[in-house]
Amino acid sequence: MSTPPPALSNSSDDLPELRLKPREDRRIAGGHLWIFSNEVDTVRTPLTAFATGAHCRVVASNDRFLGYAYVNPHALICARILGRDPEFAPGKSLLVHRLQVALALREKLYSQPFYRLVYGESDGLPGLVLDRFGDIVVGQIGTAGMEAMKPAIVEAVVKVLGPKALIWKNDSGARELEALPSYVETAIGPDIEETVVEENGVRFFVPMGRGQKTGWFYDQAYNRRSLLKYVKGARVLDVFSYLGAWGLAAAAAGASEVLSVDSSAPALELLQRSAAANGLHNVHTERADAFDALAALRAAGEKFDVVIIDPPAFIKRRKDIPKGQAAYRKLNQQAMQVLGRDGFLVSCSCSHHLGLDDLMVTIQQAARHVDRFAQVVEVGGHAPDHPIHPAIAETRYLKSLFCRVVQD
Repeated sequence: MSTPPPALSNSSDDLPELRLKPREDRRIAGGHLWIFSNEVDTVRTPLTAFATGAHCRVVASNDRFLGYAYVNPHALICARILGRDPEFAPGKSLLVHRLQVALALREKLYSQPFYRLVYGESDGLPGLVLDRFGDIVVGQIGTAGMEAMKPAIVEAVVKVLGPKALIWKNDSGARELEALPSYVETAIGPDIEETVVEENGVRFFVPMGRGQKTGWFYDQAYNRRSLLKYVKGARVLDVFSYLGAWGLAAAAAGASEVLSVDSSAPALELLQRSAAANGLHNVHTERADAFDALAALRAAGEKFDVVIIDPPAFIKRRKDIPKGQAAYRKLNQQAMQVLGRDGFLVSCSCSHHLGLDDLMVTIQQAARHVDRFAQVVEVGGHAPDHPIHPAIAETRYLKSLFCRVVQD
């Protein structure tokens, strides 16, 4: 069990105050970590008085201490809670404590150090993601407050993990919302081009610093394991394959043939290298747009026993919902059109704004459009290294539905 952080010498009075309006403290007191700009009493504590990334004491209108936070006066979410104990202000000691608590959970769940170590708000570190690849750590920062704490984060990671390398992969589009620059850099250790991740008995070559997100999608690990029972002797189509985590696992589990489709040539090159290194000679790749590839496969009369569609988020903001829903519906419809009789469809969405029920409706609409009947036989979410914060719906985003699709 990790020990609590040592008490800091500075008291809560050393930090400026951010005061909420009357009755705006209920959500924060209930466990949420985000403070919106319209909840702040800007008459008594104007947001313009705060530097971007500054720490503060959050108090209710009746002077009750609610927690420590960092501030971005220019963002809609203008502050995020870092801690609620008045004895422990933000700093390296708090970061070390948070990392130790996060590490204790992962070490209980995983026998090898390959997992998401820090999942933002769910690990008490809003705006920070750390993925562990053995003795390599890849991090992503999504908020100005965490960016300001970057030197202390590096020190805390070194103290808790002592990794060979720490790489910052700070090039996500989410940083634009906080007016942060895009960059990739090595904070400690040598520059590392790639590493190896083993999953489901397959060793994958994974890019460090130049791949998607942090290089690997740990969130789907348990769902990819669930796939294996469906693929023995099957012809498998893996769309949006990236490095082939779904498809190569299927090939190793006894699939007769795997076709992996992705638009990224570098990703498919690594996939082919991984397939060769694992002796998987029944894996083929096609570089193409997913929708175009599915249309071409249908036109050619191709049929598969299992089709996996694991696209990027089509809905990143609420305004994208109508267009995104149409894209999900079309994608599922096209996937069903290349499924053989009584085939299995694995349909995934990482869009928070498309809920599980919405994805169910999308699959039903797609099935009816092609005169099929879809049975959802298994529902998957994040792997447990992506714990859900019960008060923050946004920490629950991943849906993976395993569907049997039969003739109606």
